[in-house]
Amino acid sequence: MAEHLHIITGASRGMGLAIAEQLLKPGNFLLCISRRVNTNLAASASAAHAGLEQWPLNLDHTIEAAAMLSQWLASRKAGAFRSATLINNAAMLPKIAPLSEANASELAQAMRVGLEAPLQLTSAFLKGTEGWQRVAPPIPRKVLNISSGNGRRPMASQAIYSATKAGMDHFTRCLALEEALKANGAKVCSLAPGVIDTDMQTHLRESDAASFPDHTRFVDMKTQGQLSTPADAASRILTYLSHPSFGNNPVADIRDAV
Repeated sequence: MAEHLHIITGASRGMGLAIAEQLLKPGNFLLCISRRVNTNLAASASAAHAGLEQWPLNLDHTIEAAAMLSQWLASRKAGAFRSATLINNAAMLPKIAPLSEANASELAQAMRVGLEAPLQLTSAFLKGTEGWQRVAPPIPRKVLNISSGNGRRPMASQAIYSATKAGMDHFTRCLALEEALKANGAKVCSLAPGVIDTDMQTHLRESDAASFPDHTRFVDMKTQGQLSTPADAASRILTYLSHPSFGNNPVADIRDAV
């Protein structure tokens, strides 16, 4: 029986890892793209009898990553999968500081990982799976972009990261219009997952308070128990992803989800 394909970036740790772990079930095949292979994930996939392939790949090499995905998809026959989903989860949080103090190399890398890579991989994914629509019935395709409230709420010393997420939101809006014109277009959504207790939150709390006006707010969210665990966030995201209404709203927040 054909499997359900899930392509996940940033799946070696944090929420991306939690999403991958919860998708490790018979009938699913995961292609995980991260800077490093997670050996525990491989062991879990074997125990769960789920398909798994991991690519140790730095996503700031965006053209190479998209080319690899295109080639991989082209090697699969139409009908090999029952559905295909791309989850753009990887992101990079640069130094928390005003833009005037940004390191040029780090700025460029954050933009490549956080915005250019999702654009490149989404383009490769849609091109690579479009021919699969000739099978009967056509397979469902989805693109889930993991966004952030930072892309919708301005915050000092967060210009770079916020710009990547705002760009992700808007390219998803454009993509939704494009796919709606196709007979079997993909369902797409840029989803803010809420505030999650990951390494990124630790980075925010450990930043220089003098350079980050919102520092106290992030510390308070931790001390007051307002952060979701990666596992809880992953569960809510996957529930949203599987809901029939997925894609009705191209930009959404998990806290407002059904």
